[in-house]
Amino acid sequence: MRKLLQYGGIVASVILIAIGIGAIYSGFSGRSQVRTDLAAEQIVGTDDSTIPGQLVDTGSEAQAFAAIIRHHTLEATGGKTYSQMGQYLDAKGNPTSDKAVAAIDPQTKKPVANQARQIWVTETALTTALNTAFFAERVATFAIVMGFALLLSGIGFTVLTLRALMPADARKPERAPAAVSVPVA
Repeated sequence: MRKLLQYGGIVASVILIAIGIGAIYSGFSGRSQVRTDLAAEQIVGTDDSTIPGQLVDTGSEAQAFAAIIRHHTLEATGGKTYSQMGQYLDAKGNPTSDKAVAAIDPQTKKPVANQARQIWVTETALTTALNTAFFAERVATFAIVMGFALLLSGIGFTVLTLRALMPADARKPERAPAAVSVPVA
């Protein structure tokens, strides 16, 4: 039974170590992929951002740039979000959600769309991509940390398995410190 437990412990240790190494590799690979993909887009921080003139090539920088895109979009739409803006424009160019009072485009014969809302569609697509890059880099970092935790757990489990399940006669006896004799005067 002892041998079965010992082999089982060693197999479990090897599995922990292998999964740990795999997680570390995947984490570094994923983080590298995020950074490579971001750099390929050649996004440079605007002068009013927290990263002015800097290439956006990390998850944190992507998140910062997403925040400035949102800020710019709010400026462009008078502080209104997509859901706060009328879907159409009336004859005076004012936003409205009432299709009955919307101006009619003479060419299409359909209500005139509020083009300012399209800014939000673009903003949402861009910031979602940038925030996804931030999230992906964080997940990759988590994978690296967990990989090291699994690796160390596997190594510790190996030591524990070999030490605890080793037959008593095969273990080296613990030596007690040698007694020191002090001459009495």
